[in-house]
Amino acid sequence: MPQIIFLPNEDLCPEGAVVQAEKGESLLDVALKNDIHVEHACEKVCACTTCHMIVREGFDSIEESDELEDDMLDKAWGLEPESRLGCQAIIEDEDLVVEIPKYTVNMVSENH
Repeated sequence: MPQIIFLPNEDLCPEGAVVQAEKGESLLDVALKNDIHVEHACEKVCACTTCHMIVREGFDSIEESDELEDDMLDKAWGLEPESRLGCQAIIEDEDLVVEIPKYTVNMVSENH
């Protein structure tokens, strides 16, 4: 069972979090089920960038992004080479270290 380390985020998880995940789960679903309330304005269909995350360790263990995700990521605030949309990043067998950026392109929180 892979371990996901969410680095501290001032608003979403000030202390950070270390959680267990199932292979095949998305990073977003793992965050949400562990009370890390990441924005997801499009309801997980790869139509926005509000669930943008940066995979600091274990990036190569996640399946490559597709063209649609890449196009969406181009609009994300603070894009980095290890950026992924949490709704599209599917966990495999390796542990991950993930940073949730402080900002999104949303002007108003969806408060899911």
